Amino acid sequence: MKAKLLFVDDEENILQSLKRALFQQRQIWELSFANCVDSAVKKCQTENFDVIISDISMPGKDGFDLLRKLHNDNKTKDIPFIVLTGKSDIEIKKRALLMGATDILHKPFDNLELMARLQNSIRLKSHIDKIVKNACNLEKAVKEKTEELSKSHLDMILRLSNLSEIRDRTMGNHGVRVACYARLIAENLGLSQNFIEKLFLSSPLHDIGKTFIPEKILKKTGVLSFEEWEGLREHCILGHQILNKKIDGISAFFSFKGTRYQNDYDPNLNPFLKIASEIALNHHEWWNGKGYPNKKMGDEIPLEARIVSIADCYDELTFDQPYQPAINDTEALKLIRENIGTQFDPEVSIGFEKGIKKITSFKSQFFSKENSINQPCEK
Repeated sequence: MKAKLLFVDDEENILQSLKRALFQQRQIWELSFANCVDSAVKKCQTENFDVIISDISMPGKDGFDLLRKLHNDNKTKDIPFIVLTGKSDIEIKKRALLMGATDILHKPFDNLELMARLQNSIRLKSHIDKIVKNACNLEKAVKEKTEELSKSHLDMILRLSNLSEIRDRTMGNHGVRVACYARLIAENLGLSQNFIEKLFLSSPLHDIGKTFIPEKILKKTGVLSFEEWEGLREHCILGHQILNKKIDGISAFFSFKGTRYQNDYDPNLNPFLKIASEIALNHHEWWNGKGYPNKKMGDEIPLEARIVSIADCYDELTFDQPYQPAINDTEALKLIRENIGTQFDPEVSIGFEKGIKKITSFKSQFFSKENSINQPCEK
């Protein structure tokens, strides 16, 4: 592919001299000419040049204006720029170089020197293009790996969340639904994207503590005894302990792999685990302080837990439970409204109300009773 060079000068005789001097290079170089800055800028908008050679002293807009314009445009900022000048003023040279010019060529120019300077600039542009291409390829590879890792993490999170549901298939995908509802509520509250993403990825684990609750309690169809009810409440503390526990032995694991690792891994340093453990512990706390396990009230309850609380309640009301059949969306919304200010944070409830149409639409589209994904497995 031919290298493309653009020459800019208001003097036609200079442009003709350049054309004659470079006549022998026409097989490998494609030459373009402009007699003013505006014409040069217009060409740069429609063509990709490898080198730009411009006079500095021109009427109206001068070479400095062109240099400034090109260096402020992402499309042209990396093109080598050679200043062509008939003046020997050191200040002009210094200014041009400080503004980003890559070389200076004096008038009248020597043909051999001109050729050498242009060849050097073409090589420079070739190196720049390779660097940019490699950077783009690296960015693409990093993005693909990041997406792959994110999908892997999400897959693991959802599998972990299903641990508490695996013994009760009528509640299948409860964690997924709660995560989707919680995300929509957070968006309606205008919370930061960073918070929303952490909430979305951590909320499926809110019931992970139920993994250690006896099956006879989880699947009991009648009223729970006081002892059974107290046992069920333990899932909040158990979930918090699972997600907040410091994992011993990680330093040994990394050392075995040949990687130095100073300290054992602390989940408090992981923002995802921190928010997940807070949700697990607090999603059954009530706004008026009558929830469990610690009877926190109001803003003492972490915001993420207050959001998951209402999403969790709505989902449990609208899907069959071992202890109660599902009710319709209208009845569920009525019950939630009756408990705003007692069980639920009034402000969070506003975010829920704003999203109720999307929530019910999402639920009916992906998790309707006719959808086999939510049906008990056949024995």
